[in-house]
Amino acid sequence: MAVSTETAAPGAAGTGGRAPRSRRRPGGWRTALTFWYFVGPFFIGLLVFTYIPVVWSAYLSFFDARNTVTPLPEDFVGLGNYARMLQDAAFTDSLVTFTVFAAFIVPLTFACSLALALLLNRVRLMRAFFRSVFFLPFACSYVVASLVWKMSIFNGVRYGMANSVLDLFGIEDVPWLFDPSPPWYWLVIVTLRLWIQCGFYMILFIAALQQIPEHLYEAAYVDGAKPGRQTFWHITLPQLRATSVAVLMLILIAAYQAFDEFYNLIGNQAYARPPLMYLYTTALGTQQDLGRGSAGALILALIIAIVTVLQGRFLGFGNAEEK
Repeated sequence: MAVSTETAAPGAAGTGGRAPRSRRRPGGWRTALTFWYFVGPFFIGLLVFTYIPVVWSAYLSFFDARNTVTPLPEDFVGLGNYARMLQDAAFTDSLVTFTVFAAFIVPLTFACSLALALLLNRVRLMRAFFRSVFFLPFACSYVVASLVWKMSIFNGVRYGMANSVLDLFGIEDVPWLFDPSPPWYWLVIVTLRLWIQCGFYMILFIAALQQIPEHLYEAAYVDGAKPGRQTFWHITLPQLRATSVAVLMLILIAAYQAFDEFYNLIGNQAYARPPLMYLYTTALGTQQDLGRGSAGALILALIIAIVTVLQGRFLGFGNAEEK
């Protein structure tokens, strides 16, 4: 009797001749290796420079950590640092002051960015040039812009550009940054913020404007709507709702994180000291109180999160748009 010398393929029995699952994707480990090759360095950087510091800051906030980042167990104070920060008049004043600042800078930045987007979206000649001109300030460092504002435009002496213009009208020189009464320094800070930020949010609005279907405007014209104010209020602005909410939230968060321009324009002055400036001097300045500084940073982060969530809920962020 003849005996077959054929050998069944491994894994063929009971599987209908199909290869095992591990052999159907021979390049799976290569894909995973490629993924971690590109993502790994960024993930490690994010872990080392963001996540671990945040967790360690939360840990320090429960200790009397002066001049050290490794407090001893007997230095544990619980919520004492949080209570001290909330009872500190300088910290609460900085929060109130910059809440008022945010109330001014948020609508101004929003309105200027939207106005620029509407104007440049209609431009047909040299469109790329004008968009680049308004966007380039966003690439400028806050430190460099602050020095230009402080030393050239709002110098405070007769040779500054702003005082030179006032001198043409017979107005005396204004100490823009060195006199808290009247608070002219707010004009310097607000104009600096507007110059840097408006270009970025303008690009976001332009991108949203280009996604609005043209047939909506055509239908409005047929129905008798006049170009300009009517189409803006009834078509353009409703179509920009999602982008508008996102822009408002980004501007608000950036307002509470203000630091560079205040540090370089005014310094550590009590009459115009943002929360981050106060926390910087508390944790890394002469006090070196890392426990209180960490507690204040977490309080500020919690306030930003709460205000952002309330703003998003009030404006309907994340809700499905009506079709």
